[in-house]
Amino acid sequence: MKFSVKRIIRLSLLILVLGLGLFIVKLIWLKPFHINHFFERVFVELMLEEPELLTRIQIPQLKIFYNYDARLSDASKAHQEKLMEMTKKDLRILQRYNYDKLDHSQKLSYDVLKTFLEQYVANEPFLFHDYPVNQFMGVQSEFPEFMANSHIIKEKGDADSYVYRMKLLRKKFGQLIGNLKYREEQGIIPPKFVIERVLKEMKDFVKLKPTKNPLYLALAKKIVTLPATSISENEQVNYLIRAEKNLKEYVYPAYRDLIAYFESLKKKADDKDGVWKLPRGDEYYALKLKEHTTTDLSAAEIHTIGLEEVARLEAEIRGLLDSLGHTGKEIGEHYQELAAMNQFLYPNTDSGRFACVKDYQAIINEATEMVQGLFNTLPKARVDVKRVPEFKEKTAPGAYYNPPALDGSRNGIFFVNQRNMKEIPKWGMRTLAYHEAVPGHHFQFSLQQEIEGVPTFRKVLPFTAYAEGWALYTETLMREYSFYNNPYDLLGHLQADMMRAVRLVVDTGIHSKKWTREQAIEYMMKYTGLKVEEVTSEVERYIVMPGQACAYKIGQLKILELRQKANEALGQKFIIAEFHDVILQNGSLPLSILEQVVNEYIAEKKAQ
Repeated sequence: MKFSVKRIIRLSLLILVLGLGLFIVKLIWLKPFHINHFFERVFVELMLEEPELLTRIQIPQLKIFYNYDARLSDASKAHQEKLMEMTKKDLRILQRYNYDKLDHSQKLSYDVLKTFLEQYVANEPFLFHDYPVNQFMGVQSEFPEFMANSHIIKEKGDADSYVYRMKLLRKKFGQLIGNLKYREEQGIIPPKFVIERVLKEMKDFVKLKPTKNPLYLALAKKIVTLPATSISENEQVNYLIRAEKNLKEYVYPAYRDLIAYFESLKKKADDKDGVWKLPRGDEYYALKLKEHTTTDLSAAEIHTIGLEEVARLEAEIRGLLDSLGHTGKEIGEHYQELAAMNQFLYPNTDSGRFACVKDYQAIINEATEMVQGLFNTLPKARVDVKRVPEFKEKTAPGAYYNPPALDGSRNGIFFVNQRNMKEIPKWGMRTLAYHEAVPGHHFQFSLQQEIEGVPTFRKVLPFTAYAEGWALYTETLMREYSFYNNPYDLLGHLQADMMRAVRLVVDTGIHSKKWTREQAIEYMMKYTGLKVEEVTSEVERYIVMPGQACAYKIGQLKILELRQKANEALGQKFIIAEFHDVILQNGSLPLSILEQVVNEYIAEKKAQ
């Protein structure tokens, strides 16, 4: 049979189109030919389902095809079930790749993704065991902060998306209420105090005049920064009019819907705090401990580790207190006395709050310069210090960190809770700044985002024990290299370390040993010396986030153990900056995989 040139070209084009079609079909729906393509598909699938997460990390977008800044993440029960099915499918596909044929980097990505997917799938029997609306987190407090700090306005289209998102909120709250009602039917009802805290928070929010609402004020602040050539004064006014209208017609009604539901739910709530009260509660707690610590440690084992760490730190703190002339009382009492001394406090005024933020920024800037010898790689992004938004500070933690945007459009942010300046003794500031910012969370998250040559999911995937363990490790690191200026700064560091040790005891006490909230508060005050308001907020956080508080100390102890192992094995070949590269340059890892990576580093270094 003879073929003309045209026929050959047509046949070649047909084969090319069919081949391209097969590639696209496998890439999007089936098992991609190359595992690297699958790694990226998993990330894209998740991101498309979570537009708010896309806004937080600022993935570049073509708005003509998909404007994630004009969408809100689905809060429905059906959406949670959809994500579970997606995850199960992805795990099945991942396991079909031949592990032995992967290169070293691909194997590490495979192991990390497999662990993450398996953890998620293990949650299927307990998918609705959590409290999505609580005094510590939830859309009712996160949405205003998300819009203020994550929704960036660079042009008028971004302002349009901002006010449109406000319009979508009532739909999202409706999805959420349906989700909560399902939990209620299954007997998953938060303790009464949680409901009371949330109700007060939401009622205070809707009491605000629309023009005094943080959503309105954030928009006003953002649009005035747009170039005058791109937006007129009349257009600015129009955006604010639309925002006020959407607050009245969509946002406040959404909150009132949720308030009404929680008022009815309150009648069914009890005062039992631990998850042991939930169906299969002990199994659920064991799963949360495994998820957050990425270990197989039982609640009893973690409780014992906590008691041992509390005893060790108590002896060290008492020795330091004695050397400073503070004797004869429980360590918690001594800390409370020190925290009340005016010499260690800022005025509880706007000027005091401004001075505190300024001093925190100075500590961070100083640390950034001073730690360079301990790290071969420093993050490109800076870190800024800001006050926790006033509308959520009553129930927010003392401080927290938000990572920078992936596209560089937003720095990392260290949020400081300034609800009461008497809660911020100056001797506790250094260790907190090191933990939340430099070289703690800011280094860990920023460097993770900047890693080259790895799948995108490795740049954003979180493992609590790794992230919080690193941040707590850096507090100790800064002590080892004399970054605490005086004995009182060192007392602040030891108090913070003690708090993380106490968490092991208290978290397992509440959720496994059936401690009451009051028992946990009393124990924590005895050993930390924090104010009752701070301790209450901490304990109530552990109640709604079972297992999470155990990740800090477990992660810290593992990193210290691995450093000691590397130091002993390598002797003079051990270089602290290289060890930190090993920990930070692979992104967030489960502790078992982190240990594997360190073991490989030791073997390679020995062979040199």
